[in-house]
Amino acid sequence: MRRDVYQAIADPVRRDIIDLLSKKPLTVNAVAVKFAISRPAISKHLKILHESGLIEFDQRGRERYCQIQTQHLIPAFLWLEQHKKQWEERIDSFESYLNQLKSQQNEQQR
Repeated sequence: MRRDVYQAIADPVRRDIIDLLSKKPLTVNAVAVKFAISRPAISKHLKILHESGLIEFDQRGRERYCQIQTQHLIPAFLWLEQHKKQWEERIDSFESYLNQLKSQQNEQQR
């Protein structure tokens, strides 16, 4: 089953796993000990990340290493970056509006 990248990054635990793996490949156990949730829950998150193409597993002896596949994050990053600019503009506009209201309120109180 191929999962959607956006579905994979929607969960905060999976985003934290991606952040962790962005520093270096880790074993499944090394990932699991970083979180206060069960090992089966971490395995499920890793499975979703794998199914979306965001991580690959590399078997080295008895250990399975998780390695991030950044090329699959690029389209999501570009989409988020585009919307980030739009939201920043909207937030700036709203902040200006609130400052204007506050200024008017201060003038009325004088």
